[in-house]
Amino acid sequence: MRYVENPPSPWSSTHVEWIGEPPEARQEVFEEDATRSIITHNNSPDVGFDYSVNVYRGCPHACTYCFSRPTHEYLGWGAGTDFERKIVVKVRAAELLRREMLRPSWKGDVLVFSFTSDPYLPLEAHYCLTRKCLEVCLEFRNPVSLITKSALVRRDIDLLVELHRQAAVEVFFTIPFSDHETARALEPFAPAPDARFKAMEELSRAGIPVGLAVAPVILSLNDSHIPRLLKRAREAGAGTAFMGMLRLPGSVAPYFIERLHERLPTKAERVLNRLREARGGRLNSSQFGERMRGQSEQWRVVSQMFKLHCKRLGLNVEDQRQTPVHRTFRRPTAQGSLFE
Repeated sequence: MRYVENPPSPWSSTHVEWIGEPPEARQEVFEEDATRSIITHNNSPDVGFDYSVNVYRGCPHACTYCFSRPTHEYLGWGAGTDFERKIVVKVRAAELLRREMLRPSWKGDVLVFSFTSDPYLPLEAHYCLTRKCLEVCLEFRNPVSLITKSALVRRDIDLLVELHRQAAVEVFFTIPFSDHETARALEPFAPAPDARFKAMEELSRAGIPVGLAVAPVILSLNDSHIPRLLKRAREAGAGTAFMGMLRLPGSVAPYFIERLHERLPTKAERVLNRLREARGGRLNSSQFGERMRGQSEQWRVVSQMFKLHCKRLGLNVEDQRQTPVHRTFRRPTAQGSLFE
């Protein structure tokens, strides 16, 4: 990886207004060009997709609960502030994606952007790696699903509209908190919830299918936010929604606990106690089928509440989903078909 001594300004073409003080930590950027593959196969049975693309590693959103933090330990860094400050940029992402799509083994399955980082980090304004990969997906008519917390996704509305017309696309906005104070405490440098809902509405008006991810659900902290989040999402044009319980694998647990006590001291012990109750006395479960849901009565009540509000609002109605009924994928040829 090549260390970038003076990282490009992600705000060079974007107007930014900080709410509160900007981060004090100095960001480090590492450009990686030795990556051999960009499509990751997921073999976890409780994750709702098979293939993902991650063009960045690390995330300056600094979400205290991010389950991806331990992936930085594979690089010899820490799962705490290193995850937020040392960002790896896979500069050959689009080239690798095109090469993998040309292989006979690739059949055009839905690609999810992203799983271990946000596809629209602030640096995306400079590198445009997600956009370049979407251009490749459009070239091959490969269906796409995007998961983000960033309003920067609005930049690519033109591509998303065309991709939806020729293949299929769906954009999920992760919004776990309805109030600014809680969001700022646990995801300090992510865009505010209002900004995410505004971006969701703008994409929906453009005809792009959008959805809400209430993740993570932190019992006794944001479970009461769920009805308002679902209502706002429906008003913004969302047709689908899903939720997942807080996960604290490996080094995430001590980091989350430290930040929780630091930023929400009066709520910390209650939150941790409810989490242990839902996990059978533990803070985390790594077992498939149990990782993203709880065992307590409180979790069952929350799950039922989520389903009832989705039904009341008309979310997750089967005929609203935009999943293609047939594969649209095709490899481009030097000479177009006479029928196109």
